[in-house]
Amino acid sequence: MTTRLDFTSEAFFRDPPKAIAALRMSGPLVATRFPLVGDVWITTTHDATAHVLKDGATFTLRKEDGDVAALRWWMPSFVRTIANNMLTMDEPDHTRLRSIVDEAFRRRAIVAMEPRIRAIADGLADELFAEGRPADLVQRYARILPLAVISELLGLPLADRPKFIAWGNAMSSLTNVVSFFRLLWAFRKMRGYLEQQLQAARVQGGEGLIAELVQVEREGAQITPDEMVSMVFLLLAAGSETTTHLISGSAYELLRSPGLRDWLEQDWSRVGLAVEEFLRFVSPVQFSKPRYVRRDVEVEGVRLKKGDRVMVMLAAANMDPAMHGHPESLDLERKPNRHLSFGTGIHFCLGHQLARIEAACALEALFVRWPSLGLAVDPSQIHWRKRPGIRMIAKLPVTAEIHGTFAAAAPAMADRSPVRAE
Repeated sequence: MTTRLDFTSEAFFRDPPKAIAALRMSGPLVATRFPLVGDVWITTTHDATAHVLKDGATFTLRKEDGDVAALRWWMPSFVRTIANNMLTMDEPDHTRLRSIVDEAFRRRAIVAMEPRIRAIADGLADELFAEGRPADLVQRYARILPLAVISELLGLPLADRPKFIAWGNAMSSLTNVVSFFRLLWAFRKMRGYLEQQLQAARVQGGEGLIAELVQVEREGAQITPDEMVSMVFLLLAAGSETTTHLISGSAYELLRSPGLRDWLEQDWSRVGLAVEEFLRFVSPVQFSKPRYVRRDVEVEGVRLKKGDRVMVMLAAANMDPAMHGHPESLDLERKPNRHLSFGTGIHFCLGHQLARIEAACALEALFVRWPSLGLAVDPSQIHWRKRPGIRMIAKLPVTAEIHGTFAAAAPAMADRSPVRAE
């Protein structure tokens, strides 16, 4: 039996724990229809999610003909080039490409970038209201910070940042087939731009991760020109888009929960612990890419047939009461916190360290610079984009004064635990 749930509805994005709990009642894996994908099994528990992610021999990201599982026959070739990256590859190609970018990342020393990331965050916080109040925290802060960081890391020109913002907005607007065709224009532009940047690095050298990748390529790494383009695209897109929604989602939770915010502001050394809980609770990336089942198999008592498709629901794994006590509550002191927001297995997120540093720097810079920051609208007026698989706030209007709407919401939180929001 196919379970029906609108994964793009306002109700789902506003209260994922409620929808996920109801979905889990149907089993650890549930047959459903997913937008743009079609019929698919989705996991609803931590164990089922981890099982699928770790068993690459049974659950493949590729069709029998070698094509990416999520691609359709009518998609143009440049989309296939971009999609043909290490996130969609099984072994041994995944390890081949992962080792190349791992080497480039080691040369750039991500941890050493923290002071620079904090400086960027401080500058953006200073400029938050430069164009007036209220300001949209998504567009004025949460989107710009990760793009600025990944641009510097890659060695891309600062002057090109408006292009990245426009492309990021195009990716955020993906909700259906119609918007997918609008997104093709952005993909085509991005591919052409990245090809130019790679060629410039091959001829002129330079600073940044693109130049490091070119150097690794020269040293004999097994990587094709198309794979280089798709890898840089992945670093630029995945290295900014998901962190944008982690920052905005985390800020929203603090803005509507004064007790949590007060606890964090008392000691910013706690921010790393808080970010882990925001990763679990906000879960910006809610689903993995589709995988094909290579053979008949049983997962958590559910029989899957060869040829079936599976998508792991990371958000459901993060809300599994078997793994997390009171998973529906935002508990900034949660220990241990075994969330799967970065996945697990061979596809564990390459940028996990960078995302954690960016989120911590972003929250501290924002609330230290604007201690009276508040929502400019009632929380009920905050909405999420209807893009399936990603939880993203559309707009987050904030002001430097606490308006009546925000002040009215505060008493409802007064009797709650200072580090937990129900």
